Amino acid sequence: MTQTLAPKRVARGGAEAPRGRATPIALTVAGSDSGGGAGIQADLKTFSALGTYGASVVTAVTAQNTHGVSAVHAIPADIIAAQLEAVFADLHVGAVKIGMLGGPEVIETVAAGLQAHAIPIVLDPVMVAKSGDALLPDAAVAALRDLLLPAAGLLTPNLPEAARLLETAVAESEDDMAAQGRALCALGPAAVLMKGGHGKGARCVDLLVSRDGTVLRLTAPRRVTRNTHGTGCTLSSAIAAGLARGLDLADAVCAAHAYLQGAIAAADGLAAGSGHGPVHHFHELWSR
Repeated sequence: MTQTLAPKRVARGGAEAPRGRATPIALTVAGSDSGGGAGIQADLKTFSALGTYGASVVTAVTAQNTHGVSAVHAIPADIIAAQLEAVFADLHVGAVKIGMLGGPEVIETVAAGLQAHAIPIVLDPVMVAKSGDALLPDAAVAALRDLLLPAAGLLTPNLPEAARLLETAVAESEDDMAAQGRALCALGPAAVLMKGGHGKGARCVDLLVSRDGTVLRLTAPRRVTRNTHGTGCTLSSAIAAGLARGLDLADAVCAAHAYLQGAIAAADGLAAGSGHGPVHHFHELWSR
């Protein structure tokens, strides 16, 4: 039996509000990864590594490790709503990262819970795990497109996710990526970061496409490593951390891109699992 209690409400800026310099706070709304490399766990590690306090709303519990996902348990929509209410009743959230959601009811609940809060939203449309396991059913794609894309300040799809949202072929060139980014902006988000990790070539190219048509190109060497589990989660949460710290979108994306490249470069220094291992979220801190 699950019991829902009303969260204690503290007026923002009231007598019980914290004093002194504000602590940047970011919220992740995503699924839990028992292997620790992606989802909520990766998001909270990223927030902490980047000097941001992390709060979380768990949408699903997965049984997974570096080899794949063996089970998924969806959190009831009323518990997701209660988590959102509890966080916003007390914490001054500066940015929200949305990851794995699940069915249409969960998407509707999250959209309704965020509607009253005018804060930056980074939407990572998690659809398939690195292992190939499906994480978003087909019935939920339309709800995601209709309810959350218009609310997003930034959408961060990889190439297969962008194609699925647009119901078209996967982009094969930078021109295709830019065109799909503009098409996704037309669905509502202020900007789209087209991630080129699934592309080809010696360099990985990401394109930040804004609603006004401007395109920012970010590149990095395509590194040979199996340890890339959670790269999408890490990048989107790093962007949210930057926004929570007051960076504008372009600066937050550039800083997050640099952080992720460092985490990938250091990933082989971790001995965590025998499959697709995680990136090294604390590469800068542990090296000290």
